[in-house]
Amino acid sequence: MERNTVSLFDTIQTLLDNKRYSTLRDILNTMNPVDIAAVFEDLQSEKTALLFRLLPKEIAAETFVEMDEDTQQLLIHGFSDTELKEVIDELYVDDAVDLIEEMPANVVKRILRQADPQTRKEINEILKYPEDSAGSIMTTECVILRPKMTAEEAIKRIRRTGIDKETIYTCYVTENDLTLIGIVTIKTLLLCDDDEVIENIMEPNVISVNTLDDQELVAQMFNKYNFLALPVVDKEGRLVGIVTVDDAIDVMEEEATEDIQKMAAITPTTDKPYDRIGVFETYLARIPWLLILMISATFTGMIITGFESALAGSLVLSAFIPMLMDTGGNSGSQASVTVIRALSLGEIEFKDIFKVIFKEARVSLLCGVTLAAANFAKIMLFDRLVLHNDNITLPVALVVCLTMVVTIFIAKLVGCTLPMIANKLGFDPAVMASPFITTIVDAISLVVYFEIATMLLGL
Repeated sequence: MERNTVSLFDTIQTLLDNKRYSTLRDILNTMNPVDIAAVFEDLQSEKTALLFRLLPKEIAAETFVEMDEDTQQLLIHGFSDTELKEVIDELYVDDAVDLIEEMPANVVKRILRQADPQTRKEINEILKYPEDSAGSIMTTECVILRPKMTAEEAIKRIRRTGIDKETIYTCYVTENDLTLIGIVTIKTLLLCDDDEVIENIMEPNVISVNTLDDQELVAQMFNKYNFLALPVVDKEGRLVGIVTVDDAIDVMEEEATEDIQKMAAITPTTDKPYDRIGVFETYLARIPWLLILMISATFTGMIITGFESALAGSLVLSAFIPMLMDTGGNSGSQASVTVIRALSLGEIEFKDIFKVIFKEARVSLLCGVTLAAANFAKIMLFDRLVLHNDNITLPVALVVCLTMVVTIFIAKLVGCTLPMIANKLGFDPAVMASPFITTIVDAISLVVYFEIATMLLGL
């Protein structure tokens, strides 16, 4: 696959250099817009505008949407006003909004100047909705039918207006004031009699979202109901737009990327590909959490310092500190990641916290006892007998193993409860993932370790 892509790029580059434009146009006409956009991103900047002008108008608009922000901005600077207007006129409203949100102010002004008044009005309507809301990712271009229409009239209307709609498979039935009362599919319209009235064949139980609903909720509904499009209504139940499945997939990818970044203690700042993010931008995304975690980790050092006398009385205890801290941190991370994922999918809510705690408590006991038994065998057989470490005694092994059981129990309870509490308080539960949980559990495991050692070994 990679060799084919390289070969295609080299061919296009050679044809450009030799000014074989008609051959280039024929090749581009056979390609998917996504693949054409990938070629553009690798081209030399002076060749980009030339190659773009070879594309048919419809393919050019679809390709433009698939390009990254830098390539889009490069092309816009090279466009004449006429060329820019042609591209904007071919874009769906939601794609135009996405473009405007990514461009600098001077480019945005130029884009809006070239848009026709109706498009400009629709763009401004969408831009007024909060970021990450259903309203901000919807498009207003959908097919609207009336309940008293016949199937024949509906199909004629679709033929007349559908060319400018993002999807025509699902049509929306509204009253004159745009109150959404039903949906009907093209399949239903084609298979019924021509004189069948829409209100008799439509599905009246419509699942919809509000303009202010979070976009993550919208994406979850696509996953749950397998929709191709989802209607968006205002507080009065009036249809204002639809969210299509391609936008829902983009949201899923964006939210998953954001959660992964937060769980790795990285501040989410951009949706650019890794190789297009600058060093300083990457540094700014990572350093805040590293500083916070470094400072919080000083508590671990303070705990060790506070138990210096216990360590002095039995230096062998220090050899097991890394293992206990890592096991506790890993146990907490397992619970937190599982709970965060369940929260994001809507599988559990805060009201389920006691059920989650009860489950994780039983899991932690099973894990703790298993690991403690394996660790006890390792300490007594390998560390004591094979390595001939006489400082490792039966009481020391018991301290380590008992600490492991207690640490895993506490770690899993902390790991499952903190994300749920954060979610209840309105914070992103992903923030309470691996690094944060690990830091808390490290401190707890040390306190537990030294307290148990003090009691059992008389330190």
